[in-house]
Amino acid sequence: MNKLKIGIGAVIAVLLLLVFLWIRSATKGDHLDFGTDNEIDVTPTQITSIKAIGEWEFLSISAEELVDTLRKGIFSNDELARIYYGTLRLGVNMHQARPGWIKTTGDSVTVTLPKIGLLDKDFIDEARTKSFYESGKWSTSDREAMYRKAHRQMMRHCLTKENLQAAEANGREQFERMMQAMGFAHVNIIFEH
Repeated sequence: MNKLKIGIGAVIAVLLLLVFLWIRSATKGDHLDFGTDNEIDVTPTQITSIKAIGEWEFLSISAEELVDTLRKGIFSNDELARIYYGTLRLGVNMHQARPGWIKTTGDSVTVTLPKIGLLDKDFIDEARTKSFYESGKWSTSDREAMYRKAHRQMMRHCLTKENLQAAEANGREQFERMMQAMGFAHVNIIFEH
């Protein structure tokens, strides 16, 4: 009986060894390998969604202009002085971005943005416009001429080189942060001029 148990145990051990060797030879050359892909791809959907935002505001400037006019008469002078308020918003319109405005290479990205400019030409808040002083009769066309003068003055006082540079710096910072959040280590932001 002991010899029978030893014989059965030996047969089972040999069978297990043969199964082990068969599995090992069948899987020889097959292996599982893990690696990393350091290439970051910006998908067309991401590019479309960035561009679809349209206008990106980088700097907002509140402005106040006092505009006056004087009309000399024979017996008296007519005078009109008004205060105009407005908010000029500087940024880029992504619909003006040229094809290929974003280029990636490995963990680097170059983004070429349109020129910084005024996003909305109707920036005067007419509801806040106040007549500071008014004497005489003034027509709608007289008031329209003052509005245009206030518009020109706000543009001249707010669209300065310094404000455009500040808007560009803010835009560069915002886009750098966004691209770094997408995984890019090296970000180059260029504005068209």
